[in-house]
Amino acid sequence: MVMGKLKIGGAWSGVLEVELDVWTVAMLRQELVDRSGCACLKLISAGKVLRDGDGDASQNLTQLGLKNNARILATNVPVDQHGNSIKEEFLAEEERSNRLSRLKTAATNLATRHADGSLPVEDFNLELENQNGHKVQLGSETDQRAIMMGLMLHANGKALMKRGKYRDALEVLNMGEESFSLCNPKLLEMVDNVSILQIDMVWCYFMLRDISWLSVAGIRLEKAREGIERAHGKESTRLRILQGHRFPELALHLRMELLEGVIAYHRGHLQKSKDALSSAQTRYLQLQVPDESLSFLLSMGYRESEAKRALRMNNLDVGRALDFIVEEKAKRTQKRKEDLQRQKEILEQKTYGTTPLNKAVSLNKLNQLVSIGFQKEVAAEALRRNENDAEKALDDLTNPETNSALQNEIISRKRKRLREATKKSTENLVAMGFDRASVEAALRRFESEEQALSYLLTQPITNTAGGIGADHQVGGSATEERGGTGSVGAGPKVVGSSSQNEPVKKQEPVKERDVEMEDELTGELGTADAYSDYDIEVTKEGEAINEYLALISSAENA
Repeated sequence: MVMGKLKIGGAWSGVLEVELDVWTVAMLRQELVDRSGCACLKLISAGKVLRDGDGDASQNLTQLGLKNNARILATNVPVDQHGNSIKEEFLAEEERSNRLSRLKTAATNLATRHADGSLPVEDFNLELENQNGHKVQLGSETDQRAIMMGLMLHANGKALMKRGKYRDALEVLNMGEESFSLCNPKLLEMVDNVSILQIDMVWCYFMLRDISWLSVAGIRLEKAREGIERAHGKESTRLRILQGHRFPELALHLRMELLEGVIAYHRGHLQKSKDALSSAQTRYLQLQVPDESLSFLLSMGYRESEAKRALRMNNLDVGRALDFIVEEKAKRTQKRKEDLQRQKEILEQKTYGTTPLNKAVSLNKLNQLVSIGFQKEVAAEALRRNENDAEKALDDLTNPETNSALQNEIISRKRKRLREATKKSTENLVAMGFDRASVEAALRRFESEEQALSYLLTQPITNTAGGIGADHQVGGSATEERGGTGSVGAGPKVVGSSSQNEPVKKQEPVKERDVEMEDELTGELGTADAYSDYDIEVTKEGEAINEYLALISSAENA
């Protein structure tokens, strides 16, 4: 037992001695309400409002981060006739609603950018994978976008569940379900993602202990069971083959059967409830990791979490668990290599610009054109101008006149990039205190900003501009550029520009990114893998099974 003193100020002032590892926020609030005589108090510690629903409702003050001598401000809050804190409820609901709106908008924008071939503004790309880690293309662009949104929101909802924020999680999971509904139902029948989301939603109902969801919970579980059997096969036979005779689904079935038993109990179907709970209990015992098996894997240097996970996924078979860990490590290594390669590809795509519809140049089609002998930059420009239509791009490349126009456009773009880079370097060096004429002369002489800076630092301040100007004539560089343009072939200046040679397309307005929300969504995906949905810590499930079996036993003996 951990005793501690809390220093209270506000509606009631004084030192309160409490059992930090026993008391909850609700108990603390009630004690202060009794002492202060106020009907409702808002508790604030270290700038954070302490709410009764923070984390798991049963979490004690120590688990919530309160330590001995912590200071707490107790503020009297006006309440309505029902005893509700009007202002606090309104502000909390407004904040929650605003966050959910931002989250949905961010998910929509992310999915749109990464599903329609647009040039990524980040250094990564969102792609759909199957359970073997292979990239997959599911249906149309609309289907891809719907699935991406659903997966992102589901991952975010699961993260909220892990933090015990079941109400918020339920809101996010509802949005995920809505996103999945926009996809072709036939495509979703091949995967188990929607079924797992349904089970997660019912788990939130259960953890919130909200009996009002009873009827809809039963419908969701029926759909989930049908979907899992369709995706996994009868008695998981299809999944067993796909997973090399592993058992990743045990914890998922345990949770589903527990929830089915709970619903049956509250509907008064005691025998049906007992059967479901007994089956769940059998699975629970199957997932209890033996100490000797765990110790063996720990002795080999593996972390406890990955050792337990491997044993549970492989029906407690130590040999298979060891193989699983090695395979997963190899997959992670391969994925890191693929991610680095994709980052390089995105950087390359950015140098080619975007198509009239603001899409990235297709590297697959570009490599095909390069493989038959065309210069890469010219082929990329042909694809860019023709909206990634390889046939039209090939026509332009084999036509001398349009090929010349493509090369002119490339040179024009390079000049533009060079001017922009030079302008930026000039401003950087001028900001350091060098005079503009000296900076411009140094940048004409040297290839990079760093080289120009090194040179400027070696020159006397009074001679910097004159010294460089004497060594390197300004006109030489400009003459070389003009000669370069002429060598490609003569033609009107506007050839190759979108205003003269490409149809004018209506562009969508650029949407401002909500980087905070996008990072939250993609951060959850970055830590997930093919087994994340099945990796469930079943401690709470075990407690619930015992609780409801005891209730059934009491009802039978009554």
